[in-house]
Amino acid sequence: MLRNELEELVRQAVMRAQEAGGLPATVIPDVVIERPKRAEHGDYACSLPLKMVGEVNRALRETGQPTLGPVEIGTRIAAQVRAAPFLGRVESVPPGFLNVTLHERWLAGQVEAILGAGDAYGTVDLGHGARVQVEFGSINPTGPLHVGAGRNLALGDTLANLLAASGYRVEREYYLNDAGTQMDAFGASLYVRYCEALGRPSSPDYEVRYLGRYIADWAAEIAQESGDRYLQVTPDEAVVLMREAGLEKALGMIRRDCEQMNIHYDRWFSERSLYGEGLFETVLSILREAGHLYEADGALWFDAVGLGADKNEVVIRASGVPGYFASDIAYHYDKFVRRGFDQVIDVWGADHQGHVPRMKAMMKALGLDPERLVLYVYQLVTLVERGEQVRLSKRAGTQVNLRDLLDDIGADAVRFFLISRTADSQMELDLDLARTQSDENPVFYIQYGHARIASILRHAQEMGHDDEGGDCSLLSHPSEMALVRKLLELPEVVSLAAAERAPHHLPRYAQELAATFHAFYRDCRVVSSDPADAALTKARLRLAKAAKLVLGRTLGLMGVGAPERM
Repeated sequence: MLRNELEELVRQAVMRAQEAGGLPATVIPDVVIERPKRAEHGDYACSLPLKMVGEVNRALRETGQPTLGPVEIGTRIAAQVRAAPFLGRVESVPPGFLNVTLHERWLAGQVEAILGAGDAYGTVDLGHGARVQVEFGSINPTGPLHVGAGRNLALGDTLANLLAASGYRVEREYYLNDAGTQMDAFGASLYVRYCEALGRPSSPDYEVRYLGRYIADWAAEIAQESGDRYLQVTPDEAVVLMREAGLEKALGMIRRDCEQMNIHYDRWFSERSLYGEGLFETVLSILREAGHLYEADGALWFDAVGLGADKNEVVIRASGVPGYFASDIAYHYDKFVRRGFDQVIDVWGADHQGHVPRMKAMMKALGLDPERLVLYVYQLVTLVERGEQVRLSKRAGTQVNLRDLLDDIGADAVRFFLISRTADSQMELDLDLARTQSDENPVFYIQYGHARIASILRHAQEMGHDDEGGDCSLLSHPSEMALVRKLLELPEVVSLAAAERAPHHLPRYAQELAATFHAFYRDCRVVSSDPADAALTKARLRLAKAAKLVLGRTLGLMGVGAPERM
């Protein structure tokens, strides 16, 4: 990336200044090139002179030479920066920054570079082909997905998109918690409601643990589809059958919600498979041999404290049933050892924050580097309507279902808003804003920008204009140059968002890009009927086409649609 090239140019300039005697030979701090907050400060800025002033003057005092201020240090570095096609000027400014301005002729030429890259524009190589699994969603299949699950899905899938655009080989996985006590309680709840739907008594051994209205609805559907078939078997058998019927309904809804959100998994992994293929026994054997298991109170425990966690964890309960942590251990052994992922990212809700230490301890116990497992924890979502928090679902009565939200504001708005804040920030989604068809709604504003560019290109074609042979060196208006500069930021945004695992950089950039394009459209007539402006029209059409490509690429990384018409 350009930023990396600039960092190397500055580092080499410091070395030449030291060799020429302009600066004493000191350790060169890390060279960090950043975007300045104000446009008049250039395209990039570097605070290296400020970082160096202490060591430089210490060395000068030791040899009896006059000390230097940070601006003078910057001046001596700037004088040694070698010419490059993209470089306009490098200036040393108070209080000790190097401001870098790109060459406008080079900038104009980047329009062709962007168009030449096509849909690959913005791709960077951070991962160098490393295999990464992103496991997200993974909500218990015991009912409809709720709004909090929507944030999990949006963050996880966008993060996977970013990693794929950053040189990683990414696999998306949904972990189905289809085993354990919660599934038994789910089956029992359906069984009781099923008996009620048929007007028949249920076994007193079972009770309704899942209270949402959907349980009664699903049980009634099963009764209508199957009649009293499940009353012809023992209650224990009926509960198992109802559990499977309910699982099928829940999974169908989950798949439909994911599909509507433009989310497609490489694998749906069943928790039951961990126990049916001997994997769990293999993992227990490994942990026993390494001395990480012990028995107490009739249960089998994992010594997590001995590996840095704050408390030990039950692996097998006194009842002989494996606990939740047992599945976690076996599942991650499968990910890292059996399937060989270089890194695994688990997207978890804030209620799982306390599980992080035990997961790191688990990695150590399995002889794996804990840094290879990333626990990506996000905060909860609050819906606001007319200034007040929305608390209940019209259908479930106990939660706001993701399906309700998708039907209300649409998948594009759901995805955009749910990634627009940092994952560790509480998310407040304003339904009134999300429904607004105006520039106040950032989703509408960005998508309208893409549709406007498409409209401009269609209008040009209808008027008999095309961009073939367009000479982008004719571009020089400040609004044209501002748009080119903004287009060139996408690779840096992708790199930053992937490295920090911070998808919120994408919606912020998309808003800035749309605003920059709208300013260009306001200030520069793209399609002119004056024959004297034919060459400039072609150049501006090339720029508009590049803007459409980059805006569409950014929307695609967010999983948001890029409409041609609005």
